[in-house]
Amino acid sequence: MKDYLVKALAYSGQVRAYAVNTTEVIGEAQRRHNTWPTASAALGRSMTASVMLGAMLKGEEKITVKINGGGPIGTILVDTNAKGEVRGYVSNPQTHFDLNEQGKLDVKRAVGTNGMLTVSKDIGLQQPFTGQIPIVSGEIGEDFTSYLFNSEQTSSAVGVGVLVNPDNTIQTAGGFIIQLMPGAEDEIISAIEERLKVIAPISSMIAEGMTPEQILEQVLGEGNVKVLEKIPVQFQCQCSEERVANAIISLGSEEIQDMIHTDGQAEANCHFCNETYHFTKEDLEELREAAV
Repeated sequence: MKDYLVKALAYSGQVRAYAVNTTEVIGEAQRRHNTWPTASAALGRSMTASVMLGAMLKGEEKITVKINGGGPIGTILVDTNAKGEVRGYVSNPQTHFDLNEQGKLDVKRAVGTNGMLTVSKDIGLQQPFTGQIPIVSGEIGEDFTSYLFNSEQTSSAVGVGVLVNPDNTIQTAGGFIIQLMPGAEDEIISAIEERLKVIAPISSMIAEGMTPEQILEQVLGEGNVKVLEKIPVQFQCQCSEERVANAIISLGSEEIQDMIHTDGQAEANCHFCNETYHFTKEDLEELREAAV
């Protein structure tokens, strides 16, 4: 099943909901960065939650999520937009620990709980809108729940999960966000809270072959969900050889000449997708002329 996200309403518009399968997206991130299981879970949960935040945007709006809890994994950085395109990386991809007391990957230990979750929205203004909250658990889902409540004043439940195979590849990944609209009835709130207590973990639902639509029915009850839109989701980086070349040109002819003289070549690596761009001496000479 190709990765995709659904936007939906439930209970006659009193609840807004999102669900997504990100298995292929997180699989590509794992391959590109060679993440170990605990790092894969932390990055995968972050990218999954972020792509659902991106689905709340419009047009050409973009969002950047930065998570740094002071743990050994370092910083998690994710870029996404309203089109379902997402990219991300983690400072220390080869981070892994034994399973925690619940028998799950110890994401909290990797991420840490002494730091901040920062969300920057580029909505076309001169300055991005930035919201920031202290990390509350390091498990990612609870941290995004706290962000939505404290920064956007929206009562939400965020569920994200990643299952990692013994060979470090990604078995399943996905998530959901449930949001209460202003004036939602108490009995609806209670019904959702009770269902959230008894549903299977999100990664298990996807492993069983459930679609995003079926996941929302598990959370909100069969017959209560009205799907509004389906969006394909993919790992998409904005880097290119042309962009890197333009960046080198912007250094100026003297700086490029120094690169030619010192190294006779240049290499640039994109943090987000781990793609490496190589420029020979002849390439640099052309770029130097362009800079002049």
